[in-house]
Amino acid sequence: MAPKKAPAAAAEKKVKKAPTTEKKNKKKRSETFAIYIFKVLKQVHPDVGISKKAMNIMNSFINDSFERIALESSKLVRFNKRRTLSSREVQTAVKLLLPGELARHAISEGTKAVTKFSSSTN
Repeated sequence: MAPKKAPAAAAEKKVKKAPTTEKKNKKKRSETFAIYIFKVLKQVHPDVGISKKAMNIMNSFINDSFERIALESSKLVRFNKRRTLSSREVQTAVKLLLPGELARHAISEGTKAVTKFSSSTN
């Protein structure tokens, strides 16, 4: 003889699930730097556009640069036996990763951004 099923198990099968209000085929958003790239492009060359393929390349470039700077900054923090990543480590990482004039320009723009942020929060 087969063992009988518990009545609780039979009751669980009869319970219907409430319909969900979410759509099943909802597209997941991916975060990109596209709007910022476009804003900078319009500041530099107001009459020039950018293709979707070029935008994807620029987005990949910025993501790669960000990862490299973050990795180098974290290495500097660990090397100096500190626990806090400050603007000094980021600045040093930029000096190490970017060549000459590009590094100097990036540091000046970064310093300007940090100063503007600091003055707005006080």
